[in-house]
Amino acid sequence: MFPFGKPHWYPVEPESARTASGNIMNLSPDHIAFFKDNGYLLLEGLLDPALCAQVRDRMWNSLPEDSRLRRDDPSTHIGPFREEDIQNDSIHLRQGYRWQNREFGTDPLLLDLIYNERICAIAEQLLGKGMLEPPKVGGKLMGSEGAAWPNGPIDPAISEGVRGVYNTLPYGDKPRENDYCHTDGHPFNLGVVGLIDDVPSDGGGFKIWPKSHRRLYPTFQMQYDQPRIPYYAHLPSHKGIIQSPAYDKEIKAILRDTPAVDCWGKEGDIVFWHHRQAHMAGHNYTHVIRQAVLYDFKRTDLDTCRMDPPQDDMWRDWSNELRASDASYSEAFAASQRLTV
Repeated sequence: MFPFGKPHWYPVEPESARTASGNIMNLSPDHIAFFKDNGYLLLEGLLDPALCAQVRDRMWNSLPEDSRLRRDDPSTHIGPFREEDIQNDSIHLRQGYRWQNREFGTDPLLLDLIYNERICAIAEQLLGKGMLEPPKVGGKLMGSEGAAWPNGPIDPAISEGVRGVYNTLPYGDKPRENDYCHTDGHPFNLGVVGLIDDVPSDGGGFKIWPKSHRRLYPTFQMQYDQPRIPYYAHLPSHKGIIQSPAYDKEIKAILRDTPAVDCWGKEGDIVFWHHRQAHMAGHNYTHVIRQAVLYDFKRTDLDTCRMDPPQDDMWRDWSNELRASDASYSEAFAASQRLTV
């Protein structure tokens, strides 16, 4: 499971990650059922604090020496980026309120952080034992092949490691905006977002729309992938992912009828999410930078089944334990996941 060796650290994990005997804890039936029904799972304290601190250091050290942003001066952290700090690069983006760094996405530091033994054990419980495609140290970075078209999006599927560190600067006095949601178009099975610093409520944390995975999954033509129109410079009007009319109708309905869950938390907290879950990077109305790392878990058989049509059993390619779950859980557990039943 760990092609680059097990992580170099082995701290004492919190109760949410280990049993009293010290063994890595299995997800409870409530955990499994809740994920199956709602498409996400919040878990506390699964990232090593020392590695989180190193990643934060790496981010600050990646800025130019003359950057307006000063780590020890929070007043400089308010966005948007000023013209002299803007960098429109597919590997290291600083633009508007977004600061996305993919430069070290296949370094041992980030892989040890997010592809650690505890998180992988949980991912295997959801996706199946021995089914995780491992990342590659020194492998291809997301963004290494540039944007899909000039000033277009970066394809997360072209990566052999972590998507990157995704920060959101505080909005300052920017007027509040409406939420929006989308799904990712590239093939993967299970997403995880890990907080590498404290993110307060309303602080730009990952937002998800509960149960949206079950509503959106059947609207796709392929269960893990999507058809695309290639970009041609001489035919620029049409390009990118093709969505079905059913998808467009359903995601608009979800935005109207389903309250989002704000996945804020403490340093080290993570959220697992289903690949067809409606989501967004939240708006940051606080005074602190939202700092997070994103990773996509892929099963070893993803390439052979990514173009299959949506299945009658949408959990066909998941673990037997998850498939067998009746998706029932207690109201108390739902409340612990910030869901009102």
